[in-house]
Amino acid sequence: MTQLDLDSYKNKTKNLVKHEGIVSKISKNAITISLKGNVDCEGCKAQSACGVSDSNDKEIEVSNSLQSFQLNESVNVMLKRELGLKAVFWAYVFPFILMMVVLVTATFFVKEWIAGLLSLFILVPYYFMLYLLKDRFKKAFQVSILKFK
Repeated sequence: MTQLDLDSYKNKTKNLVKHEGIVSKISKNAITISLKGNVDCEGCKAQSACGVSDSNDKEIEVSNSLQSFQLNESVNVMLKRELGLKAVFWAYVFPFILMMVVLVTATFFVKEWIAGLLSLFILVPYYFMLYLLKDRFKKAFQVSILKFK
């Protein structure tokens, strides 16, 4: 008889962010899941910057896996914790740093109000670039779906 290693199981689940959800739409290539409020968000350090913990009506689209799901089925959506922090970095932290660098740099060359506008307008190409790279980010930020048992 083999003995279960509970410490390694705890460490594996500790590095995952888990959200409960319900399958709301199934298409050929993707499954849309409506996320419920999550208790795990209480202990997360990125809670204030994350949009998932703010509201109960969030939806996430996951590429269709080999498992079969049905509408209104309860599922768990799992994401590695470090991937969640990377997502917060690319969505909030890096644009803020980019804005501040442009603001400080531009104040040396142009008037302050123009520097302020430049620092705001630099976000337009940045978020457009993120939009163009969305397929690459989808591959990097893989989300797993597990059936509720």
